[in-house]
Amino acid sequence: MPVGSNVVRPFAALDDTDRAILAVLAGDGRIPNNALAERVGVAPSTCLSRVRALRECGAIRGFHADVDPAAVGLPLQALVSVRLTAHERAAVDAFRARSARLPGVVSVFHVAGADDYVLHVRAASGDALRDFVLDHLAVDPVVQHTQTSLIFEQVRGTG
Repeated sequence: MPVGSNVVRPFAALDDTDRAILAVLAGDGRIPNNALAERVGVAPSTCLSRVRALRECGAIRGFHADVDPAAVGLPLQALVSVRLTAHERAAVDAFRARSARLPGVVSVFHVAGADDYVLHVRAASGDALRDFVLDHLAVDPVVQHTQTSLIFEQVRGTG
């Protein structure tokens, strides 16, 4: 299920304990359940059942390792802005689904402004990035325009 989809989730029903669990996990997704339970002030069994419920309702979308892209042979990163020719829901939904499956795409952002999407892409080289744009975006009939911005440095925020 895409982030930001039109599915209504019961996030309004989350209480302070649920929010505390989410805050701790956002800072350390590898924290053991016993330590998490202690940090938020509940029993380990309660904590485990709440984490499961948070996963089931979509509040926790997954757990991820923050891997240096260069370590997996993809040292070049870019943001590729995409302007679509058509804005009918079917065309927009199809582009979003298609672009998320393209090789090297880390994230797909549907944005407001002159462009419709921004793709966060990783590539092995400048040539590979150029080939990505030419082979996957420039040939797509729904893509009107692209603009690529290289990422010189990425620093993760704490929020």
